Amino acid sequence: MTTPSPRGASNKATNLVWHKASINRSAIASQRGHRSAVLWFTGLSGSGKSTLANAVNARLFKDGVASYVLDGDNVRHGLCKDLGFSDEDREENIRRIGEIAKLFVDAGVIVLTAFVSPFRSDRNKARKLVASEDFLEIHCAADLNICEERDPKGLYSKARAGQIKDFTGISSPYEKPLSPELELDTGNEEINACVETVFNKLLYLKIIP
Repeated sequence: MTTPSPRGASNKATNLVWHKASINRSAIASQRGHRSAVLWFTGLSGSGKSTLANAVNARLFKDGVASYVLDGDNVRHGLCKDLGFSDEDREENIRRIGEIAKLFVDAGVIVLTAFVSPFRSDRNKARKLVASEDFLEIHCAADLNICEERDPKGLYSKARAGQIKDFTGISSPYEKPLSPELELDTGNEEINACVETVFNKLLYLKIIP
């Protein structure tokens, strides 16, 4: 019986060839009437990332735009269920999401990712996977006190009690974006106003008509 190699072991296949798709992004964009892109929502737990991403997604759907939300919790139920919350696992989690987001872009879809993604280096790696004009970092900049007051999952209370280790904002750092494409005060601004701000950005960049 062969013992599976641990994650990260140097057993990479060497006989791989990249196959070009028969239909390219330009053709897809021409048919659908909009470009594809990554909308990378980042912020503390409880900052409103998932809420905003899903609200923007609903608006895109209403306008006939092909889009999809990759939510942090949902992804950890499947693709990343083998990962914990150590710095190493957080890095691998975001690496996988970045690669998936790249595939969505190639498929002509606007992909909205809602992840804490606390480290700048990991977000920058995800950005570099696609063209510069295809990546929008959106900082949901709700203050820690507001996020902790909301605490929709009861995570901050558990982290304060020492029941959750490596919790971002409490026992693990969050590195704020230095120059995001958008920074939204999701702690005080109404959700509809935030959605409009995102949409205006997409219109300005001519990602959507």
